[in-house]
Amino acid sequence: MMLPNTNEARATLRVILLLAWPTMLEQIMQSAVQYIDTAMVGALGTQATAAVGTTTTIGWLVQSSITAFSIGFLSFISKSCGAGDQRAARRAAAQAVLAALVIGGLCTVLTVSLSRSIPVWMQAEPQIRPLASRYFFILYLPMLFRTAGILLGTVLRAAGDTKTPMKAGLLVNCINVTLNFLLIYPTRKVSLLGCALTLPGAGWGVEGAAAASAIAYTWGGAQIAWALWRHPVISPRGQSLKPDWDILRPCLRVAFPSMLQRFVSSLGYVAFASMINSLGEAATAAHTIANTVESAFYIPGYGMQTAAATLTGNAYGAQDQKRMKSLTNMFLPVEVGLMCLTGGLLFASAPQLMGIFSHSQEVISLGATVLRMVAVSEPLYGVSIIVEGIMMGVGRTRAPFLYNITGMWCVRVLGTYLCTQMLGLGLAAAWGCMIAHNLLLFALYLASYLSGRWNPLRSL
Repeated sequence: MMLPNTNEARATLRVILLLAWPTMLEQIMQSAVQYIDTAMVGALGTQATAAVGTTTTIGWLVQSSITAFSIGFLSFISKSCGAGDQRAARRAAAQAVLAALVIGGLCTVLTVSLSRSIPVWMQAEPQIRPLASRYFFILYLPMLFRTAGILLGTVLRAAGDTKTPMKAGLLVNCINVTLNFLLIYPTRKVSLLGCALTLPGAGWGVEGAAAASAIAYTWGGAQIAWALWRHPVISPRGQSLKPDWDILRPCLRVAFPSMLQRFVSSLGYVAFASMINSLGEAATAAHTIANTVESAFYIPGYGMQTAAATLTGNAYGAQDQKRMKSLTNMFLPVEVGLMCLTGGLLFASAPQLMGIFSHSQEVISLGATVLRMVAVSEPLYGVSIIVEGIMMGVGRTRAPFLYNITGMWCVRVLGTYLCTQMLGLGLAAAWGCMIAHNLLLFALYLASYLSGRWNPLRSL
């Protein structure tokens, strides 16, 4: 792999970071709010944390499927913008609005109607099932707006506008945190700078956390939709909202393998979490908190993935092989360097981070152990993240589908079943299977990248 010369490398790195930093900041804020949410709920006790964590993977299943569908629009719009075809990009934006309405409506019906059954399917302990059900119902009631935020935010990023979704995300997070303080806890007195203050509160507990998030997501989805409507380049104004198969067909060709991958992988996460839930309340709480902590340390990886998908899609649309090569050769070393830094920080601070969210020494110790295990594998997983982004940008989604499904079901789920259900091992063994899955992805994605099979312009 040949790196570009110094001046070209600097210019390429500048372009990458200009596109990536708003997405990274948006995700940092999301993780900060997730930390605050988890800490606030954790203050209510281990049972409250377990009730929230019980349905988390179902949320991933829903959200990741919608995100995967958006990959088709990302590929089409970034390619159209690279080719200078604004009319095609605007038509695709209108079809994304149609998709948000249809998918959002369907997801609302499914999540709300299944809210009582999901904690049972997830093997939650009987005493926390009613609370987990109410939390899930409230949180996923505004699925139309959440879907709009995901799909239409991707449309904006595909056109190179990562700042608007970032600003919307910041506002969503501020609303969420403010409402958490008002809805989770009862009215209480606090001391600030020697002054006694009375803070109003609804005292809704876990349901208050769900309501705060639901209101924030509703505002965020509406704001993203309004921003797209007013966008000077890809606004869907004046475009038909009837199905346009000249747009939808190529989008679906890219999106369908990604959707199937995310859906089946997310089912694997559900199976994985269900087996962890069966290990008891402490293991469920430790797993929930560790997932929250870990997510913040993947921010550089997924921020760079968005930039990789958009920029390689632009280069593909312009049929610029030289720029494609320059970009992709720069992404990997930058990504690995960032993930080495975050992995080291996670390893060093794991016990302290767990202590933010729980006062249980059993939960803290168990969570710190699994976090340090996964921290070692982060740089290798970063390679998988960035190569997947590059492949998404050029519309190559079949290989990622095969890689992820094989790793999820043959390594993570089967391995966890053998370790926890048959051998009687605990949470550390389950996370060991997750790490083995990540290592397999690293090997497969690296081999695909080095072979050049992902690059549709390699013959130019």
